[in-house]
This record gives sequence, structure tokens and C-alpha cells, in this order.
Amino acid sequence: LVVPLSGEYSTIGDSIVKSTRLALNKINDEKFEIVPEDTKANPIDALKVSKALYDQGIKIIIGPVFNESTKYLDELNDVTFISLTNKIYGNPPNVISAGVNAISQLQTIDKFRNLNEIQRTIFLIPKSDYRKEVEQAIKKTKLKLKDKYFYDMDPTLLTSQIEKVTRYPERKQNLINEIERIENSSLINKEKKLEELNKKDTLGRIGYDSIIIADFNESLKSVTTSLLYTDVSPKKVAFISLNQWFDETLFREKTSQPIAFPSIDRENYFSFRDDYKKIYNESPSQIGILGYDLIGLIYYLLLKNDFEVNNKLFTEDNRFKGVSGVFEINNQKINHILTFYRVEDGKFKKIF
Repeated sequence: LVVPLSGEYSTIGDSIVKSTRLALNKINDEKFEIVPEDTKANPIDALKVSKALYDQGIKIIIGPVFNESTKYLDELNDVTFISLTNKIYGNPPNVISAGVNAISQLQTIDKFRNLNEIQRTIFLIPKSDYRKEVEQAIKKTKLKLKDKYFYDMDPTLLTSQIEKVTRYPERKQNLINEIERIENSSLINKEKKLEELNKKDTLGRIGYDSIIIADFNESLKSVTTSLLYTDVSPKKVAFISLNQWFDETLFREKTSQPIAFPSIDRENYFSFRDDYKKIYNESPSQIGILGYDLIGLIYYLLLKNDFEVNNKLFTEDNRFKGVSGVFEINNQKINHILTFYRVEDGKFKKIF
């Protein structure tokens, strides 16, 4: 197990170690043990401690946590690394990403779209390090979109960009023109029509029925606020985001509800958090549950392979049901079968 145990991200590494020990205690098999080492969240130390583990005969390593820390690990091509990162592109060939990646999330979103007959979707993607990951996932999943747009995370630039995406100036002008037309008309019900028009902010079709926003936390809220400003609300189009890890601050954004997202199983996630807190008197990091499940996953694969460590472990088709959900293993890749939730009326409501 190679994770950051010192420095800025040591609390994450410590939480993962504690989570894996919970899983190890549950398995209770003396043939299976965890050897934790400190990557210090940098690629040089990640390679150094991994080489030391390899010299001890270890050929399966959980970690590192961050994609950046994997960059030199192809030097140990006899070792299989199960990284907790959700980034799957640009990894060395012996690194398998076990995080909740963009492909798993888009596949779940597409299932939601099909169930609800959503057909005209635009995708809003921030100009960030995650942009390439999302673009590659769109291509890999063959997600059908009406269009996709890239926006700046700077709030001073964001609103004007969202105005262009939503055709806000045009729709605003449509309303002004229609009010003028009615005012200059001789319609019998002119006053009633004007009263109705004056209650509107814009006039005209938006042109799509759903928006996927590849963002999180305050940046996500900035995007939804800009959409509301341009008279695009979840009452008119479906708001969909990526995995929000059940961020309860979303409850406060009542005008942005409902907003839907794919995620791991909420009930199991909260049960895991409670069990962890009872033992360690603190809450786990979000990815602690992945560390817990990876112990079970690797143990399951080793059992099926008579505890022989070889290429078959991660190349053959397998499915494993963990606490966070179902893992699909195939051809050195891990995919998550996710659940889908909607934030509505101050609650997380499970859709499927």
C-alpha cells in the first residue's frame, strides 16, 4: 500500500490505511497482509518505496492516490498498481485506476437519459486539468450530445460565457420585440398577453432538454447560478452533474434543484462512515471506502486464482460487489457500476 503518510495529504493516506485495516480485519486471513509505505505525494518517492516493496517480493500494490505520483512506475513493470485515482488516461500500462472514473459516470448518466427519453444534451466542461479526461470519456462511451462547451472557472468570465451558450441576449431581445409587437397591436386580449409577457425574463426555445456539468463544489454552484440568471432552470431542462460525493451543501441551492448525479451506493457509504467513526473516532476521507473495497477485490481475485499472482488476475472478466458498489474487471481496467441520485427537496433521492 503506497499512499501519502506525511506532508499535505497525510490525512488522506492515514484514512486509507485505516480503511484497509478494517477490511483486513474482516477478511481475517493470515495469508493476506498490508505493508503501508509513504509516497509523500510525489512520483520520485512513490517509485522509491514501490521498488523497496518489490524487492521484498510484493507484486500487487494499492496506490498511489494521485495520478501525478504514477509517472515513473512503469520502471517496475512486474508490479501491478491499483491506483485510487479516477484518472484513466496517461497512466503507465501497469497502473490500473480504481477511482470513480469519468467513463463509469457517463455510462450511468446515459442510462438515466435513456430511461427518461432525454435526447438533446449539451455538455459544459471547465477549462481545467480534468477537461481531457472528460473529453476522452465522451469519446470512449460514444455519448451522443447536441453540443459541448468549455468555460472559464473565473466567475468574472463565466456568466458572459453561459449567456452565449444559452443564447440569452437573443432570447431577451425576443421578449422585448414581442412586448413591443403586442403593445402596437389591436388585439382584444392585449392587456392579458402583456401581463403574461411581463412576467417572463426571456422568450424562445432553449434548444436542448438537458445539461451535463462536469464540475464540483463552489464552481458547480457558480455554473448553476449563471444558468438561472440566463433563465435556464431545472424546471425547463434537466440539470445533471458528475459524482458529488453526497455534498449536503447542495441542499441550500433550492433554485438549482433538482440536480442529478451518478455515485457510489449512498446507504453503504454512510454505513461505512459510521463503522469507521465508531472505531477511529473520526470520519474517513471520501476515497477511504475505495481502499476498503480494493482489499476485498484483490482478496477475491487471489482466492479465484489459488493465491497465484499472475497476469490472469486483472485481464480476465470478473465482477466484484463491494461496499461502494459493483466493480467490473477486464483487460487491466476497472469500471464501476454506479447508482444514480437526484438532489430534490433537501434530500438525496435514489433514481436507480
